Amino acid sequence: MKIQDLLRKDVMLLDLQATEKTAVIEEMIKSLVDHGYVTDFETFKEGILAREALTSTGLGDGIAMPHSKNSAVKEATVLFAKSNKGVDYESLDGQPTDLFFMIAAPEGANDTHLAALAELSQYLMKDGFADKLR
Repeated sequence: MKIQDLLRKDVMLLDLQATEKTAVIEEMIKSLVDHGYVTDFETFKEGILAREALTSTGLGDGIAMPHSKNSAVKEATVLFAKSNKGVDYESLDGQPTDLFFMIAAPEGANDTHLAALAELSQYLMKDGFADKLR
């Protein structure tokens, strides 16, 4: 599996309007639902929020990777979103977050979401990659 196979242009949000964490999550989920990758808004949101309750997926350096393996997901998908303002996403470094990668995996998808997290992390560690996205 390559991250390019999961990253969907049709769900990308290049100008997130939300200004706080829950609203960011909801705006991204709405795009996944509107494009048919997620079938149930509330079920998927519960999964994302349950994961966030463990520890923030705001990793620092302006990047967050909210994710859930969930029965509401029809097809494994990665949504990229960018905030032009930056959002308090309760990141581990306490700084605003402006780049988001929401990973949605179907319940029986074994480790699809973990593989996506690992591959995304490799890209994001490359010098200048996040700057190009900004």
